Amino acid sequence: MWYFILKQDDLRSEPYRALQKQASLTEVEPFNEPFDNLVVFTVDNYATFVDALDLEGLRYDVVNERPTRDALLARLRSE
Repeated sequence: MWYFILKQDDLRSEPYRALQKQASLTEVEPFNEPFDNLVVFTVDNYATFVDALDLEGLRYDVVNERPTRDALLARLRSE
């Protein structure tokens, strides 16, 4: 499994729905101001998903273990 992490505000509704169809699970991690909400897509087919993200010009992080909420928050704080 691969976990793609994107900022929710970077996703328009059409690409978001298309990515959801390719993912086996989509989770939104809501955070309070000043941090952005994050979307975590759980994906089996890495190459196809990366192609879709790159075609949309979206920035993402990818990891092979599901990050905890605390790890996601730490990532936001370090930006």
